[in-house]
Amino acid sequence: MHYGYFNGTITPADQIGVGVTDLGLLRGYGLFDYFLTYNGRPFQWDWYWQRFQNSAMRMHLPLPLGKEETYAVVMELIDQSGLPDVAVRFVLTGGYAPDSISVVRPNLLIITEDIHPVTHRQYEEGIKVILDEYVREMAEVKSTNYKRVILMADAIKAAGAQDLLYQKGGEISELSRSNFFIIKGERLITPNRHILHGITRRTVMQLAQDDFQVQERPVLLSELYDADEAFTTSSTKKVLPIVQIGDLTIGEGKPGPKAKYLLERFDDLAKNW
Repeated sequence: MHYGYFNGTITPADQIGVGVTDLGLLRGYGLFDYFLTYNGRPFQWDWYWQRFQNSAMRMHLPLPLGKEETYAVVMELIDQSGLPDVAVRFVLTGGYAPDSISVVRPNLLIITEDIHPVTHRQYEEGIKVILDEYVREMAEVKSTNYKRVILMADAIKAAGAQDLLYQKGGEISELSRSNFFIIKGERLITPNRHILHGITRRTVMQLAQDDFQVQERPVLLSELYDADEAFTTSSTKKVLPIVQIGDLTIGEGKPGPKAKYLLERFDDLAKNW
């Protein structure tokens, strides 16, 4: 059973209720974060907290708990789940608004969830994505607004793809829920504008420093044509190869050795976390 914290109380997650005047429901005004545990410990906790704090600041939502208080809640929820490892989700909304618009006191929800890992087959075969001319509003904030990928779900399915790759004016930003990388020779290249600064992205760049020339910079669509490999990173995807973007085949059309190497490095880090 999973448990959740809501405004000072811990109860079974399926018993938590949020009132109908919450700004997350009425106006879509909220943010979240999400991370996994390895060996029962939150992965990259300091980095995740820093991002959550930054998102809250940018959305003018004061945090009800400090870093150490929140960590204690997270560890209690992990312990109560009874599972060796879980996913942890934070949700911070504008709270209950008497006039349906004003922020009075944010609502904070923290819950544990089952982990839904990427299938072994996708790592072995890679995935296909389709291009979408779109840039997320306030991209550095992990807001709860994911309507774009939901609206495009039929188009993704019709193309036999797994996700969207956002671009605007020929410049690539990110996938709908993860970051994007290409490999050219010994260069590992990732967009640095109009993106959420992913924690797995940051971890992979750190792991790659000794073996690659790591470049954070604007990435153009035209650069895909001579990319050796491409992959995406996120908490659940880790390092997931992309072998097709729209009608364009990346490299040899199968996962390349360098993405596999970075996945192995990431798995080694997580195993010993």
